[in-house]
Amino acid sequence: MRFAIVGCGFVADFYVQALANHANLELSGVFDRDVDRLHRFSDFYGVRRYACIEDVLNDAGVQLIANLTNPGSHFAVSKAALEAGKHVYSEKPLAMTFDEAEELVAIAERRGFLLASAPCNLLGETAQTLWKALRDGRIGTPRLAYAELDEDQLFSSYRNWTSKSGAPWPFRDEFEVGCTLEHAGYYLAWLTAFFGPATKIVSSLGVSTDDTGPVEQSYAPALAVACIDFASGLTARVTCSTYTSGDHTFRVFGDDGVLSTADCWDFASPVYIGYRIPRCWQDRHPLRAEFLRVRPRVAPVRRSAFAYDDHRGLRMDFARGIAELADALVEDREPRLSARWSLHVTELALAMNAGEGIRREMRTTFAPIMPMPWAS
Repeated sequence: MRFAIVGCGFVADFYVQALANHANLELSGVFDRDVDRLHRFSDFYGVRRYACIEDVLNDAGVQLIANLTNPGSHFAVSKAALEAGKHVYSEKPLAMTFDEAEELVAIAERRGFLLASAPCNLLGETAQTLWKALRDGRIGTPRLAYAELDEDQLFSSYRNWTSKSGAPWPFRDEFEVGCTLEHAGYYLAWLTAFFGPATKIVSSLGVSTDDTGPVEQSYAPALAVACIDFASGLTARVTCSTYTSGDHTFRVFGDDGVLSTADCWDFASPVYIGYRIPRCWQDRHPLRAEFLRVRPRVAPVRRSAFAYDDHRGLRMDFARGIAELADALVEDREPRLSARWSLHVTELALAMNAGEGIRREMRTTFAPIMPMPWAS
């Protein structure tokens, strides 16, 4: 499938670096409204550049637009692409407001085009391994999940970050949009796929800092904590921060054990099963208890090539979501990261980012997602 990229900023490098993994994708060209950034990116990767957004939208050979612009432009670019007759894969969130995100889904459904969004880490080996262990009942009935997506103090180290093509890390977008809308989706994606639609959410925000102290009023808080109820009966606590020490731990607690992994940003992060051991038994047999607690290890379902993020060591195939959407078109089905699922994750992220401290009823839902064929 021929597709075009709109937005040649920091994250675009990760998508292009991962294209070698997907024979079904052909990059037609790229566009960015920043002319210097566009030329630097297209020259670095040796790809065609479009002179304007209209040239992208009017290219009859392009079936799909990958919207990698900054969050504030997601709605306008995706809407224009859908109305021009293109399928769309958007970086997260779908839009900065729920009404705009809902409008995009309505346009896509009305016009018969596919709309999907990041994050694609649900399609990775670690997520699929966790999900299979849950489906196989390896820890009994899951009741509770803890998802930590905490970063080191970004405001103290970000100024020298650049992508391979030389694009600076978009710190203003990151700090103004906030860690919740930028990061929380990675675990909201897992939770919704594993445990179905959320029904209620309550969240709280905190911590406002920059290099020297209190931030500008427009900067978002550096901490969000949410408790989410799911229709399946599970409750999850999700923590997202850019002020703590790094912690990407994900744990699911079931009646018969604990399922865990260290990092949702690593497609090859090992998955572990630990056993619930009564305290009295641990006291009598401490060595045996420790042995059981860390075994057995559940190996990733498969391994593949990844794109690397130089400054944080991410191992993710960022293009996998686009490739899965392309497969969905060929197979005449909804993509796994469907429009309704993307809207649900966006609603959750926006609610978490609001930090109202009140329990909010979810308005959206989605059809069950199928696991990847190699993990079923």
